[in-house]
Amino acid sequence: MCYSAMVEQRLKSLGLRFKARIDTPRFEELFRRRLGDEGIKIGKALEANFEKPETPAEHVIKQLIVEYRTRRAAQWEAELFKQKKRLANAERALKTKETKKAREDQRIAGNKVAWHVRKLAELRRSTPEPQDSRIFPFWYAPVVVAEGEELVIRPMRYHCRPNGKPASYDKRYDGLYNARRDSLGKFWKGLFGQHHAVLVVSSFFENVARHDYEKRALAPGEKEQNVVLHFNPRAREDMLIACLWDHWQSPGEPDLYSFAAITDDPPPEVAATGHNRCLIPLKQDNLSRWLRPDGLDAAQLDALLDDRERPYYEHELAA
Repeated sequence: MCYSAMVEQRLKSLGLRFKARIDTPRFEELFRRRLGDEGIKIGKALEANFEKPETPAEHVIKQLIVEYRTRRAAQWEAELFKQKKRLANAERALKTKETKKAREDQRIAGNKVAWHVRKLAELRRSTPEPQDSRIFPFWYAPVVVAEGEELVIRPMRYHCRPNGKPASYDKRYDGLYNARRDSLGKFWKGLFGQHHAVLVVSSFFENVARHDYEKRALAPGEKEQNVVLHFNPRAREDMLIACLWDHWQSPGEPDLYSFAAITDDPPPEVAATGHNRCLIPLKQDNLSRWLRPDGLDAAQLDALLDDRERPYYEHELAA
């Protein structure tokens, strides 16, 4: 499964590239909802689109981002103060007498102090970094969809909750950020052939068992360990990743736009690392038909997925 990816999130660049309309009201709604919902994850690359606002709507979004950062900083600073006090108390107690409680308090408080210091520094960082474009499951990213004759860029959550399913699906099926190709006509039959999207990806990350990566069996008594591999197409070109999406609605709940990236059997160089899935990069010439699947049968849709770009993927151990 592709659990993480580096995603193109420059909205105006995407708009020009695809001649697409940016769904600004949805972006505003998302940033507004984040003020009251800590579960909404938005990366700095998406926020950066509104650092220099030009329109009234962009100014509103910029203020929502500023308000969020102010609130979050206040929360983390208060917790940092609390944990520093806890750490100091534990260290004073240890000078008097070594106890299990004091040692645990020192360890836990020390870890929490370090975590909050890192998070505050990240929150306040203004210099862009490559990692800003990376998304994870349940994070939001801009995807391209078709609405009638136009293409639209809309923020969606990277973990699909099909409409009509309960919100508990998010925990019950925690892998729905990917849609296996061999399940498109089964679990995903309500979306395949109807709700198609594209995510622009430059590279992706996969979890692999260390012993599989090292092409060996587990040693007696050895526990399985995980390594994260970073895959880059050798040509270093963006990929148009085939996705499914849906618009979830339920009385008394906010609407949810969410998507899943389709995965298939991997090319040989990915399989050789011990991983058994890979994203599907569409050909540019097939983009319009993929985004507007009305009238296409399952065989024709499968043909679009087969007639894909086939880059050679280089990989490295992720830092």
